[in-house]
Amino acid sequence: RGHRDAMAPEAHPGMGMEGSLIAMIADEDTVTGFLLAGIGHKDYKQETNFLIVDSKTTAKMIETTFQAFTERSDISIIMISQNVANTIRHLIERYEKPIPALLEIPAKDFPYDPNQDTMLARVKMLLGIQ
Repeated sequence: RGHRDAMAPEAHPGMGMEGSLIAMIADEDTVTGFLLAGIGHKDYKQETNFLIVDSKTTAKMIETTFQAFTERSDISIIMISQNVANTIRHLIERYEKPIPALLEIPAKDFPYDPNQDTMLARVKMLLGIQ
């Protein structure tokens, strides 16, 4: 009998299915809250669907993670705290794919500002709302 990896997609029906995950890029408290709600995932390659951003996290690390999440077929939504999104606003403004959808959320110490939300501005423009 061969050893089977418990995290292998075939071992758990529904895992690794296209568009089945929510990814998160935010501060530790925000990510922890969502992990406790059940969005956390680690695949057989030990890749996760979240990045905890703290004072040691570089803009390059955030950019790399964001780009990796946008290319994964198993992620349908990327939630990013707005203060972190501001760090990579140049990438977010160029992001045009409908899936994974991008959702900016408030962080514990940073309230949400709808005037900074690139996706919200696009939706308002498409709907003719000013």
